[in-house]
Parts: sequence; C-alpha cells; structure tokens
Amino acid sequence: QVQLVESGGGLVQAGGSLRLSCAASGRTFSHYHMGWFRQAPGKEREFVAFISWRVGVTYYADSVKGRFTLSKDNAKNTLYLQMNSLKPENTAVYYCAADPPPSSNYRKPEYNYWGQGTQVTVSS
Repeated sequence: QVQLVESGGGLVQAGGSLRLSCAASGRTFSHYHMGWFRQAPGKEREFVAFISWRVGVTYYADSVKGRFTLSKDNAKNTLYLQMNSLKPENTAVYYCAADPPPSSNYRKPEYNYWGQGTQVTVSS
C-alpha cells in the first residue's frame, strides 16, 4: 500500500515557475512507476509526465515537453515536478499517481494509487 501527498501548488503569473512535490509513505517508490496527471474544470484528467523509478526513464506530454522536468529523491521517497514557463492553460489540479497496471498505457489515468491533488493556478 502506498500513500501519496502532493504539495507545492499555488498561484503564479504566466511565465513563472512552480515545483510540485509528491511524498510517498508505505512502500518505497523503487517498486513503482510514477506519473503526474492534471485535471482542469470540466475536462478529463490528462497525462503530464511519467517516470520509471528504478530505471529513471521519463516521458512527457508534448504540451509540457521542454518546460516541465521530473526529478526524484530516493532518500526522501519524493518525486518532484519542476514546472517552468507556466501558461494560463496549465491551470488545473495536479495529481501524483503510482503503479499503473501492467496491461495499461502509462498515459492513461488507471494507476492504482493517487494523491489528493494540488491546485495550480496560472494568471495571465
């Protein structure tokens, strides 16, 4: 069992930066693949980024590639999402997730464990 807690969201102006954190408790991240998703009002939850914790392979949605970066701290069991050059359309609740089913595509929001989400608001 894994518990995920996101933090770091807030209000930022367009062009600004935020760093989201996802702290895990329960089991260690080394057992899981991890992802970040986001959901804006009235929209479906969408894929943002993925990391294979043990191997370190990362994938990003095209819309964030070059602006968002994943990193991890094994000792703290924490995953980070550095978000730069933020745009108003990046406004959403951002969710950390762990352990996609083996039969699932990592871009689908079908992970077994989810955090409560953290609000990111980008003003124009």
